[in-house]
Amino acid sequence: MEPADPSRQSALLSADARLLWHPYSSMTDPAPVRLVDSADGVRLHFADGSSAIDAMSSWWCMIHGYRNPVLDAALRDQVDRMSHVMFGGLTHAPAINLAERLVSITPDALQHVFFCDSGSVSIEVAVKLALQYQAARGRRSRTRLLTVRGGYHGDTFTPMSVCDPVTGMHSMFAGALREQVFAPRPPAGFDRAPDDPELLAWMGATEDLAARHTDEVAAIVVEPILQGAGGMYPYSPACLAFLRDVADRHGFLLILDEIATGFGRTGTLFAAEHAGVVPDVMCLGKALTGGYLSLAAVLCTSEVAYAVSSGPGRALMHGPTFMANPLACAVALASLNLLLAQDWASTVAGISAGLSRGLAPARDLPGVKDVRVLGAVGVVQLEAPADVPALTAAALRRGVWLRPFLDLVYTMPPYICTDAEIATIGEAVVGAVEEVVA
Repeated sequence: MEPADPSRQSALLSADARLLWHPYSSMTDPAPVRLVDSADGVRLHFADGSSAIDAMSSWWCMIHGYRNPVLDAALRDQVDRMSHVMFGGLTHAPAINLAERLVSITPDALQHVFFCDSGSVSIEVAVKLALQYQAARGRRSRTRLLTVRGGYHGDTFTPMSVCDPVTGMHSMFAGALREQVFAPRPPAGFDRAPDDPELLAWMGATEDLAARHTDEVAAIVVEPILQGAGGMYPYSPACLAFLRDVADRHGFLLILDEIATGFGRTGTLFAAEHAGVVPDVMCLGKALTGGYLSLAAVLCTSEVAYAVSSGPGRALMHGPTFMANPLACAVALASLNLLLAQDWASTVAGISAGLSRGLAPARDLPGVKDVRVLGAVGVVQLEAPADVPALTAAALRRGVWLRPFLDLVYTMPPYICTDAEIATIGEAVVGAVEEVVA
């Protein structure tokens, strides 16, 4: 690609620094940004004429890559019909067809769908469901949430309250947020045995906590199997099965945040399948539209839906302006059909094997604490906080876009990556760590 006019690039970047806040950034001391001119397949094309493999899938959502012809066509077809229509009192085929598809691929018990704007908002909706459910059951004192340390569920207020209050990104808001009930973080390790002493100790502590707060807690809220922005931290499926049991015994709902883990990322279509667990409420987002538009879905059981509908208010008290946006629903349905028409499980397994091979050399580097892979997620954990600008620049010199955070240099690549592209990602991660950290 030919580079854009240098003066135009400079003017745009100057305006960006003057006007725009980027995620978790300062207006007075902004971090460097790169100007993207276009994208296709797995590549970002920058205004300076360079390009790089997007090893982040645009924060984990662009699973089919950029400018996918099937998804592009779905958007164009829907634009010719209507881009938006209010969902209050009206409905449309894209929302109906997408809801049918979601119900068909999620556990049988999840029969009802509420569409909303983003993953964070889907957690807000799920919590409203839990509070209204408990009120309908005559348990009005049950207004708190039980979760585990190390979690991340979004940036709006209720999701912030169930993020880790000490080590999480929202710790500065602790005094302003509702105080929830936090169990210890599950012991690390997807392959940890069910009778592992650390795991059994965690179960005992979590059960004691649940028992002490039975009359206060409405629901358990967790990311199944893999905690995302809290540290790319995998834990045993036995922990999730145990939380299902705790919820059943104490009358809590189980809300699973599959926003980052859904649609094959951990090797099963939904991460809860690793544990054979069916939640009462499931939140989906990110890859739902293949990264094209913001859309989330909250699925729940008939028991929850009917209780809420017969309780105070006799309705779920939520209704976003852009709920079930036809463009977003149309491209989401196209994305799901595209994913499920292929052998996605073998694709993810191949990515997993490639990342395991590619990241393995990092184990021997100074400054590296751990290397781990789960499905299409590869992580190099450092012994100290990551130097994000330096590591990003080092990876770009190797042709790969990475966005480290905390002490992690990680990748969640698009599913359409070739074996060679996965190998390039692995080499870039290891090379960047070796250059900057070792």
